[in-house]
Amino acid sequence: MELTMYDYLIVGAGLSGAIFAHEANKRGKKVKVIDKRDHIGGNIYCENVEGINVHKYGAHIFHTSNKKVWDYVNQFAEFNNYINSPVANYKGSLYNLPFNMNTFYAMWGTKTPQEVKNKIAQQTADMKDVEPKNLEEQAIKLIGPDIYEKLIKGYTEKQWGRSATDLPPFIIKRLPVRLTFDNNYFNDRYQGIPIGGYNVIIENMLGDVEVELGVDFFANREELEASAEKVVFTGMIDQYFDYKHGELEYRSLRFEHEVLDEDNYQGNAVVNYTEREIPYTRILEHKHFEYGTQPKTVITREYPADWKRGDEPYYPINDERNNAMFAKYQEEAAKNDKVIFCGRLADYKYYDMHVTIERALDVVAEELGSI
Repeated sequence: MELTMYDYLIVGAGLSGAIFAHEANKRGKKVKVIDKRDHIGGNIYCENVEGINVHKYGAHIFHTSNKKVWDYVNQFAEFNNYINSPVANYKGSLYNLPFNMNTFYAMWGTKTPQEVKNKIAQQTADMKDVEPKNLEEQAIKLIGPDIYEKLIKGYTEKQWGRSATDLPPFIIKRLPVRLTFDNNYFNDRYQGIPIGGYNVIIENMLGDVEVELGVDFFANREELEASAEKVVFTGMIDQYFDYKHGELEYRSLRFEHEVLDEDNYQGNAVVNYTEREIPYTRILEHKHFEYGTQPKTVITREYPADWKRGDEPYYPINDERNNAMFAKYQEEAAKNDKVIFCGRLADYKYYDMHVTIERALDVVAEELGSI
C-alpha cells in the first residue's frame, strides 16, 4: 500500500486554506496546498497593473472589532488607515453612504438630527401599521420613499436580479440611520488595507508551505485524497459530495477592468450606481485603497450575474430551500472524519474576511490545539 506523504492536503489557497496550512506547518505537520487557479489568495488576490494593486475579484476592505483577529493578520502585513466611505451616484446626483447627516442634507437639505427624524417620521407615516409583504414595503416602512427610490431600489434589484416587490422583506432587517456627519461605512474598531495588497498576507502565510497551482482536485480526486492522512476542503460542499442532495444556488459577479490614461477617475475607491438602468452596481478605482499617486488609474465595473455551475460562486442564496439542502450536506460532512470542511463555500455562508479568519482559527484550534 502506498504511504501517505502528507498529514494534511489543503484544497484551496484562499484565506481559510492558507491559515490552516500556516498553523499546521508551524506545528511541524507535513502539509501541501493545491488550488485550481494559477495564483494563491483565492478571491482576495490582487494583480499588479500599472503599479496599482487591483482587487481582481472585487473590493476587499478589512474590518473587525475582534482584537485577536486584528493582531493575527498584522503578523503577516502592515495595514494602512484606509476607511471605507462609498459614494452613491443616482442619475448624476451624489450621496454619501452609509445613510448619515451628509446623505440627508444632500437629499432633503436637513441640517440637524431632529430635522432628519421629523422627515423620516413624515416619510414613513403611511406604512406605520402595514406588515411589509416584500422588500419594497419593508424599506419604505424603515426609511421612506425618497431614500428607497434613489439609493436602495435599483441597486438591490440589480444585485438580486429580481424586482424589489418579488424579494422577501427579511433581506433588509434594518437600515442603519446615522445621525452624525460620519461617512465611515463600518462601525468596527479596526480597519484598513494591507500595504502592498492582500497577496503579502497569503505569501507570508504560505512562505514555507508546499503549494501546487493549476490543480483540479476533482480531476484526480482519489490519488490526491490518498496522498494525505486528512483533507482540508475549502471548496463547494455540494460539489465534494457529487451534488447528491442537489445543487446549492449562488449569485455571481462579473468584472470589467480598464486602465485609464488619467491619474484620478472618480476621486473615491467605491462609487455605487443605484439606478436600475445602469447595468453595473459599482465602479471601483483601486489606487484609492492605498492612496496611490500613479500617473494612470485602473477602474473595475462590477456587474451582478446569475450563477450556473462553472461560474464563480460569490453570494450563497440562503433561502429555506437551499439551507435545507445544505443541512443534508452538513450531515454527510459530520460523518466524514477524514475531511475537514472550512471556509465560505464549504460552510455555504457569506463571510467577510474577519469572519473567515475567526472560523479558520476555530477549526485550527479544534484540530491542532489552540493558537
